[in-house]
Amino acid sequence: MDYKIVKIENPDGHNFIMGHSHFIKTVEDLHEVLAGASPTLKFGLAFCEASGPCLVRYSGNDEELIELAKNNAYTLSSGHLFIIFLREGFPVNVLNAVKMVPEVCRIFCATANPVQVVLAQTEQGRGVLGVVDGFSSKGFETPGDKEQRKKLLRDFGYKL
Repeated sequence: MDYKIVKIENPDGHNFIMGHSHFIKTVEDLHEVLAGASPTLKFGLAFCEASGPCLVRYSGNDEELIELAKNNAYTLSSGHLFIIFLREGFPVNVLNAVKMVPEVCRIFCATANPVQVVLAQTEQGRGVLGVVDGFSSKGFETPGDKEQRKKLLRDFGYKL
């Protein structure tokens, strides 16, 4: 077995969700959940089929985000992995709905941070061992940092 680290290409810093599922139906079910979440949400999603023709299946309502999802999924080429890129919405707005899709087995990350995916490569194919999401901690928040955090949440409309 070989290990490989693959960086998620996300030049504009879009939020994205990456996970694992178990069936080709994932593409249509995720599309329906995302399209129903908000009339302004823009998204692109791709899914690595792990049997039969082993194609990258894809969908969405934003061509740029669809291409971003397709290219990242193909670079990862890990069985039954899916990746969703978002615009005009955050993962927190759709994450529970995505998790409730019957085919979804797990979520690896939901972030806009730089991400590295740790893969295992065998004779059969690839699997995700984990992700490195963002950077290491540099210290503890100060009272000023707490105020900034609280302000940000209120600016986003998540807290009153």
